[in-house]
Amino acid sequence: MSSTHGGYYVPQPSHWPVVGSIGLLLTTGGFAMALPTKVGDPIGSFTIMYIGFAVLAVMLFGWFGTVIKESQSGLYNAQVDRSFRMGMSWFIFSEVMFFAAFFGVLYYMRMYSIDWLGGGGNNAATHEWLYPTFEAAWPTNGPGNVGGDYQVMGAWGLPAINTLILLASGVTVTWAHWGLKKENRGQLIMGLFLTVALGFTFVGLQAWEYMHAYSDLNLKLTTGAYGSTFFMLTGFHGLHVTIGAIMLTVVLFRSMKGHFTEEKHFAFEAAAWYWHFVDVVWLGLFIFVYWLV
Repeated sequence: MSSTHGGYYVPQPSHWPVVGSIGLLLTTGGFAMALPTKVGDPIGSFTIMYIGFAVLAVMLFGWFGTVIKESQSGLYNAQVDRSFRMGMSWFIFSEVMFFAAFFGVLYYMRMYSIDWLGGGGNNAATHEWLYPTFEAAWPTNGPGNVGGDYQVMGAWGLPAINTLILLASGVTVTWAHWGLKKENRGQLIMGLFLTVALGFTFVGLQAWEYMHAYSDLNLKLTTGAYGSTFFMLTGFHGLHVTIGAIMLTVVLFRSMKGHFTEEKHFAFEAAAWYWHFVDVVWLGLFIFVYWLV
């Protein structure tokens, strides 16, 4: 039975951590078992991995549902609120480091490795003996022309439109927050609805962009250094936008049910923090992945 000792909330024992562990085991184990053991072998079945995804979805739905019920029943005090805020802050910090590592890879290749392969610094012999025809210019798919000829993804088409969409979504989620602070539930719901709609529109346009890249530009994940970093950075960001849009959808449904007050609305703030984070990351992507090619 849940209790509070010295102001610290102690929840009742839960089975959800065990369910989550099983889901992670099935997901990672199923993925590993599907991989070919030798080069040239076919990829196996991902059925176990998909079952793991389903178990994780059930775990997330059930666990967060339990937290929502506890919050709505008034079990959480100011100390719990501070714990939630610290936890979300550290989570977003870990996400910052996650993307910083990928931006670091892009920086290293563009500023160092490409120059070295082209004979820069003290690597003239490497260029002359191994890659005499390689030009040290970005974007590149390497001295081996890995993946064949390709075209770069321009910045002023779909990427520019998606930039405007994400910037607009940052405005609408802030407008929703203002509505919550003013106890204007209609403004809160409308702002969240617009944010969710813009978020999923972004994801849809990015999927369209990927189809264009594969079918028309021959730009693929296997197109050397440029292709791998392009899809690695934009793909992970798209995943984060999808997660953020799902979070905001849950917050929208909760708002429609009358949850959150002017004083107590951490779930909304957590989702909004995350959404502003993906906005800022996209601006970095637009500049360094699309614009400054």
